[in-house]
Amino acid sequence: MTRRWHSTVGYAVAGLVVGGLLVASGSTLAGVLVLVVFLGAAVVFSPRAFPESITDESARDAQSRDGRPIIYWRPGCPFCLRLRTSLAREARRYHWVDIWSDPDGAASVRSVADGNETVPTVVTPDRSYVNPSPRTVKSL
Repeated sequence: MTRRWHSTVGYAVAGLVVGGLLVASGSTLAGVLVLVVFLGAAVVFSPRAFPESITDESARDAQSRDGRPIIYWRPGCPFCLRLRTSLAREARRYHWVDIWSDPDGAASVRSVADGNETVPTVVTPDRSYVNPSPRTVKSL
């Protein structure tokens, strides 16, 4: 298992433990609610909540052909999730690169984010944006 799934597994395990302890102590409804909330968080922060990631090299090649922005992200990042959620169905218009799956993607982010792996980072053919607002990304 790679680190990209750590937050998802962490939420699921925490929900099972806390929910199980509540159920065992007699608070069945509270235990079930906690479990549902934590499992919901696990799904939301799952890498599956994002469009299929491609490699940095593939994204750059595709961008040179179609001009669409590249969005660098990582699982468990609340800012990435906010961006993904706000883009909704438009999310497939972009090239998504998971920096935890692709070391070259992480290097690309470091090159435009002062050596940091700050995500989301959006790269267009003309400019880079580190942690842009959803409104900014939609206007690209």
